Amino acid sequence: MKIDLTKYHFFSKVAIYTLGVVSILIGIYHLYKPNELLHLVPFFLPGGEIWSYMMGVSYFLVGVSFLFNYYVKFTSYLLALFLFLFVVSVHIPNYFFADSNDIRTFALFNILNNTAIGAFALHIGAGARNQKLHFEDND
Repeated sequence: MKIDLTKYHFFSKVAIYTLGVVSILIGIYHLYKPNELLHLVPFFLPGGEIWSYMMGVSYFLVGVSFLFNYYVKFTSYLLALFLFLFVVSVHIPNYFFADSNDIRTFALFNILNNTAIGAFALHIGAGARNQKLHFEDND
């Protein structure tokens, strides 16, 4: 259930560990400052702060997974799914219904940022071997 890091280039390892640390920090922020993120929760999702706590725990666990190299395939795909869902359910609506150009620019930045990080998470997941999470025969 690990990535064979011996086959990865030095900078690939640095990138994976960096994403792990950043994910932990984002998770901690979600857990300690849920009210500051409440305005990003779409109006059609009930629960308010609960979403911030759920995402905080998810980000934290993804980061721990990357740092300790366990369940990397599963958590990578989970992170990518969350990020792509954020793009569709939060950032794109914020972009189209923004009251100002500053909010629209921030939403566009978040669309591009989350899409890029989601793609990187998919790349990490695709490179993880022996994860016992088979979607394809060559997985």
